[in-house]
Amino acid sequence: MTKKIRWGIIGPGSIAKAFRGGVLGSAHCELAAVATRDPGRASLAEDFPGVRVVHGYQTLLDDPEIDAVYIAVPHTGHAEWAIKAAKAGKHVLVEKPLALSAHEIGAVFHAHRQAGTFAGEAFMYRLHPQTGKLLELIRSGAIGEVRMIQSSFGFQMPRFMPEHRLFASELAGGGILDVGGYPVSMARLIAGAATGQPFADPVKVRGTAKLNAEGTDDWAAAVLTFENGIVAQVACAVFVNLDNVLRIHGSEGRIEVPDFWFAGGDRTKGLGRIDIIKGGKTETISVGEERHVYSFEADAAAEAILAGRQEFAAPGMSWADSLGNARVLDLWRKDAGIEFVVETPERRTHTIDNRPLGENKGPIAKRSVPRLGKPASVVALGFEDFRTFSSGAIMLDAFWERGGNIFDTAFVYGAGYTETLFGHWHRSRGTRDGAVVIGKGAHSPLCYPDVIGKQLTQSLDRLQTDYVDVYFMHRDNLDVPVGEFVDAMDAEVKAGRIRGPFGGSNWTRERFDEAIAYAERTGKTKPMALSNNFALAEMLEPIWAGCVTASTPDFRQWLIDRQVTNFSWSSQGRGFFTDRAGRDKRDNEELVRCWYNEQNFGRRDRAIELAQKLGKSPIHVALAYVLAQPFPSIPLIGPRTLDELDDSLKALDIALTPEQLAWLAG
Repeated sequence: MTKKIRWGIIGPGSIAKAFRGGVLGSAHCELAAVATRDPGRASLAEDFPGVRVVHGYQTLLDDPEIDAVYIAVPHTGHAEWAIKAAKAGKHVLVEKPLALSAHEIGAVFHAHRQAGTFAGEAFMYRLHPQTGKLLELIRSGAIGEVRMIQSSFGFQMPRFMPEHRLFASELAGGGILDVGGYPVSMARLIAGAATGQPFADPVKVRGTAKLNAEGTDDWAAAVLTFENGIVAQVACAVFVNLDNVLRIHGSEGRIEVPDFWFAGGDRTKGLGRIDIIKGGKTETISVGEERHVYSFEADAAAEAILAGRQEFAAPGMSWADSLGNARVLDLWRKDAGIEFVVETPERRTHTIDNRPLGENKGPIAKRSVPRLGKPASVVALGFEDFRTFSSGAIMLDAFWERGGNIFDTAFVYGAGYTETLFGHWHRSRGTRDGAVVIGKGAHSPLCYPDVIGKQLTQSLDRLQTDYVDVYFMHRDNLDVPVGEFVDAMDAEVKAGRIRGPFGGSNWTRERFDEAIAYAERTGKTKPMALSNNFALAEMLEPIWAGCVTASTPDFRQWLIDRQVTNFSWSSQGRGFFTDRAGRDKRDNEELVRCWYNEQNFGRRDRAIELAQKLGKSPIHVALAYVLAQPFPSIPLIGPRTLDELDDSLKALDIALTPEQLAWLAG
């Protein structure tokens, strides 16, 4: 490997100077340019002697003489510039934290997966030979069975400075994001090594912190519990000088590593020292490394790029490793009550890569829906799983820019947070007129006519709008005459608070027919929409109490005859058409109870067969089946990541014929 990777640096701060030293000491790298927004800075020539200075970060990304970019701007710019680098075809090494949250990191990896470029998180200690030696000792049983880990990284700033990047909420300050990732990543690395894995994710995280006037953490601590029983105590600080000693306690002794993060040295050189303490005796091991501590991560990134890999090899931070680390930090921050100003709806008005939201057009086509006065996308987005605006906005933005405009909300989802999230999103993006909002209310046990208007009032307040486009009663109550429910929903139509079709979610066809007949007899607005489960696999038992499927032959024929629009939930069988299911896989209670019989497995077999012919996955065929029905059929999809969203949309490439529909159903 004689070729060298030509690096550019975005953000010429102190960590960038350290990386420059690593590049100079590397075997496969050279520093070609440094980008700054202030090319007149007097210190640039001194800090980066002989290096070409580029005015503006985008200018560096557009430079054909640059292969890879080291991103050293403040935390709030990491995701933005990493995604922009992917769009420019540049590989990236991003100073930790790779982004502010696991959702942001997922968006970065999604961009680089599409671009085919390398993306790595710069925990440089992971690539230093000292780490390799430590893992060797753990795996060899040098201290027996690993039981507890203590790890910290903390330093003391001279005073509280609210405008400083280490304190400012505007810049995502505090110790958890700045240095907390080190002890967390180390604990996960050791817990993984103890069980023969590259890393392990904790099954429980409990955190706390002392917050300052900015709402960021001056010092913080957390306890991580792993599945194999290992417990890790981690701590970080920007306002306390912690001892910064890694301690690994085993059944036969312990290991101590002082100043692990710089291999016992500083940002230039660390010899690496490991103390093994057993039976009152201490054995000291030094890897005796003389190279620049940052040279190892520079070379590891370069080697991955030259080999055509998109992520670090272990023990570097792989994509799964970075995501797992960020999830722990997210939970730690949540427990501590930390939300940065830059994550709030008032500030997060642009997309994750910091641009205005694009147009509502893309691969998702539009269709007409009876009684709905605007075009509606052929699929609807469910986003109940998101619990912060900064995470949910990533998915909502992406769905909108791919052409989707139906958003599924409900009074009970997230105790109202799903509605609140959408309200903030459409207000900050200006998308309300083009969006189709599904509202749902009157979930059992509060399934009564007078509840509909009361809950809708609260929903509209959360949604920051004066109407919903589609409305469903979330459940039915057979003890109440159906006409009373029709009257209540008709009143909301006449008040302008329901402007499109309404009906029931999890209603039987008999009850729906009764509601239509009542409306026709009394001159009230007829229910015209349903939201029942409908999928290629027939739901054998209700997933939740009160659920109704429309997948039976009789119900399907009723939908065809009535041409009732069905917004189908669990339209892909909740994993039945993935590798999670199979005749010999019975560990998932819900899958077995709700979907396992020979009729459904026959349909699954045929979906697999057709998928192989089409070059798709069985889950794509399953979704295409719902889309191709001879009645208005709009599936609800609930992707948690951008990769899942784009994977679901592959079903739109499949146009099933009536013969294929019949064959799939058997």
